[in-house]
Amino acid sequence: MRSTLLGAALAVTLASPAAASFQSCVAGLKQEAAQQGVSRAILDRALDISAPDEKVLRLSTVQPEFKTPIWDYLAFLVDEERVTQGRAMMRRYDSILRAAERQFGVDRFVIAAVWGVETDFGQEAGSSFLPHALATLTCASNRRTSFWKGELMAALKLVQRGDLSLDKLYGSWAGAFGQTQFIPSTYQRLAVDFDGDGRRDLVSSVADALGSTANYLKRAGWRQGESWMFEVRVPAGYNGSTGRRNKAPLSTWAQRGITRADGSPLSGGAQAGLLLPAGPNGPGFLVFRNFDAIYSYNQAESYALAISHLADRMAGYPPLRTPWPTDDPGLSRAQRLQLQKLLIAQGYDIGEADGKIGPATREAIAAAEQRLGMPPTGRAGNRIYRALGGR
Repeated sequence: MRSTLLGAALAVTLASPAAASFQSCVAGLKQEAAQQGVSRAILDRALDISAPDEKVLRLSTVQPEFKTPIWDYLAFLVDEERVTQGRAMMRRYDSILRAAERQFGVDRFVIAAVWGVETDFGQEAGSSFLPHALATLTCASNRRTSFWKGELMAALKLVQRGDLSLDKLYGSWAGAFGQTQFIPSTYQRLAVDFDGDGRRDLVSSVADALGSTANYLKRAGWRQGESWMFEVRVPAGYNGSTGRRNKAPLSTWAQRGITRADGSPLSGGAQAGLLLPAGPNGPGFLVFRNFDAIYSYNQAESYALAISHLADRMAGYPPLRTPWPTDDPGLSRAQRLQLQKLLIAQGYDIGEADGKIGPATREAIAAAEQRLGMPPTGRAGNRIYRALGGR
C-alpha cells in the first residue's frame, strides 16, 4: 500500500503544471542545442533531468546572513596554510607558471593566487553537474534566464568540440568550473591549449588552467612589469579621496600624507586608487591598473584584495603591517576546523567538522555565545574560539 501511495504521489508531482512546464522547457533547450550543432547523444545524457535541482535553486536565492567582515574574509583565504601550500605548488609547477608569465606577461604569483583562492589549487572545484544546474536556472529560477541558457549552450558546445568529456562538467551551482573556475562562455572565448595536446582542458590539465588564467588577465588589461597593490598608511583623520576608480599619481598621494606601510615615502607618476576596506583606522591599499584586471575575474574588491595579498605573501612579502580595527579577528581555516571540533565536543550537533562555516555551525556558535554570556552573533571569530578553549 505504501509503495502504491508513493507512486501515486510521484505521478501527481510529475503531472503538475510546474513539472510539465519544466520538462517542456528542457525539451526546448535540447532542440535549440541540437540546432546549434550539439549531438543527440550528448544531449540525451546531459539533459536527462525531469525536475529542477532544488539545491541549485536554494543556493541561487540564499542571501548571506551577515556581511562577512574583510578581516574574516582574508583570514581564511590568505592563511599561513595556503601561503605554504601555494609556494609548494609554485615550485612543483614552476616551468608552467614561468612559461605562462613569459607568453602572456602576467606575474606568475598572481596566476597562482587565482588558482589558490578559486579552488585551493585544484582541490575544491565544485560538485554540481553543470548541464542540470544551468537547465534548472534557465527553466525554474525566473532570473537571468537568457544568461543561464547561454552558459548551458556554451558548456554543451565545449563537449561537442572535444575539449572535455561530459563527465568533467562539474563545478559551482552558478556554472563556474575547472581549476580556476571559468564560466562556459569565458572558457569558450579565452581558454587556451597550453600543454599542446589539442584540447583545452581546464579541469584535468594544470597547464591549460594556468595558461588560460594568464590569458584572461592579459585580455582584462594586465600591464606587464607593473605593480598591482601595496599596503599604505593614511594620516590620522584622513577623509580624502578613496575608491579603486579615483586614481591619482603616487606623488599626489604623497602630498595627501600617505606613505608606504613601512613609513617610506611615495614617489612617481604611477596611477593608483586608495582602498580603505575597514575605514581609515585599518589597513590601506594603493591599487593599480593590474588590480582592476584581477577585479574583473570576480567583481568584488574583497576578492581582488585576497588575490593580491596572497600573491604578495607567496612572493615573500610579510603579512599586513596595520592590524584590522577589531578586537575579534577572523580565523584561519585550521582554526575554523578546530572551532567546529570544540563545538562538537561540547554537544552541539553541526554534523562533521570540515572547516566550512554554514548555517548549522553559525547556529551552534550563537547558542554557545549565549550560554557563555556573550552577544549571540553566530560569527566564527577569535573571541568565541578562545572562549571554547581554542589556541
